[in-house]
Amino acid sequence: MPGNYFGLMLRLTTFGESHGTAVGGVLDGFPAGIAINESLIREGLRRRNNPDIPGTTTRKEEDSINWLSGIDGGISTGGPIAYMIQNKMADPSEYDHLKNVFRPSHADYTYYSKYGRPQSSGGGRASGRETVARVVAGEIARLMLERYGINILAFVTQIGSVKVDELPIHFLPETVYNSPVYCPSHEASQAMLSLIENSVQKSDTLGGMIRCVVSDIPAGLGEPVFDKISADLARAMISIPTARAFEFGAGMKSAGMTGSEYNDAFVLNQGKISTKSNNDGGIQGGITNGNDIVFNIAFKPVSSIGMAQKTLNKWGQEEEIRISGRHDVCAVPRIVPVVEAMTALVIADHMLRNHAIKL
Repeated sequence: MPGNYFGLMLRLTTFGESHGTAVGGVLDGFPAGIAINESLIREGLRRRNNPDIPGTTTRKEEDSINWLSGIDGGISTGGPIAYMIQNKMADPSEYDHLKNVFRPSHADYTYYSKYGRPQSSGGGRASGRETVARVVAGEIARLMLERYGINILAFVTQIGSVKVDELPIHFLPETVYNSPVYCPSHEASQAMLSLIENSVQKSDTLGGMIRCVVSDIPAGLGEPVFDKISADLARAMISIPTARAFEFGAGMKSAGMTGSEYNDAFVLNQGKISTKSNNDGGIQGGITNGNDIVFNIAFKPVSSIGMAQKTLNKWGQEEEIRISGRHDVCAVPRIVPVVEAMTALVIADHMLRNHAIKL
C-alpha cells in the first residue's frame, strides 16, 4: 500500500489504523536546533479532539505522544522525528456486524476492490483517526515557521445550511478557538450549534466549509509547473478525509467575473509591492506574491449515520444496516487543526526547497 508519505524536502510518513495498536508518523528533513514546544503540539491535539460540540464521538483518546527519535533535550537533532500515539480506546468489535457489508459513502467497497479484503475496522487507513499523526507533524512544522513570523489560521465558515458570507480575513486565534465550532462569528456559531443538535436528534450528519489564511508569508515560494505551491496545498487539503472541494482566492466566483473585475492590480503599500485586491489568493503562477494565501475547503457530511440504510454485502446481496459505534455528527470543527497542520507542512517544505531561509 503506497501513498503514505507527503512532501519533498520535509517529508511526513504516517502509519496505523483507527482501531489498531497505535498511529504515528516519521517527519524527515526537519532542521536541527529548533526547540520542540510540546505544549503547543498538545494544544493542537486538544483542538482536534474538541469535546465541546454536541454529537462529538464518545471516543476520547488521551493522545499522549511517545517520542522515538529526532529530539534530544527538547531540541530537534536534524534526524527523522519519529513518534507514536497509542489507541487506548480502540474497540474493533463495534464493527463486527459490518465486516461483510459496504457502508454507503465509506471506503469499504473501494478498498475491497483494490486489496481483495475488507479494510481494518473503523475505516482503517481511511479513518479520520490517521489525522492525529498529521497534527503532530504540522505543529512541529509550525514551530519552524514561527521563527519567520508566518502565521496560519483556519476557521469554520459554514456548517450545513448555516453560512457566514462576509467575514474579515484576519482574526486573533482566540476569536476562533473561543467558539465551540471554531467560527469567528458568535451569531453563526450559535446557529451552527443548534443545527448540530437538531441533527443529533435525527441521527443524521452535517458537512461544512473551512477557510484558511496564511499571513506574513514571503514572496517567491513555490516551483513552476508541477510543483506549484497552489498544487501542493490543493493536494494536501484534498488528502484530508471527507474533503470534497477546494478553491483559492475568488475561487468558483472567478468563473463569472470579467478580467477587469478579477485582475489584482499592483500597488505600493508602505514601500512594498502589493496588490489592490487578492482574487488570486496570494499565489500567481504557482508562486507566492507576498499577499495572504487564502483558500476554502468543503467537507462532506460524516458518512456514518444512525438511520437505516440499504446497501450490498460482498456477495452482492442487499442488506439493511444501522451504523452504531462512536461517530461525529459534524467533524468539520475538528478538522480545523488538521487543515492548519497540512498547510504548515506545505509552507515549511517550500521554504526549505527555496534555499532562501538559513536556519
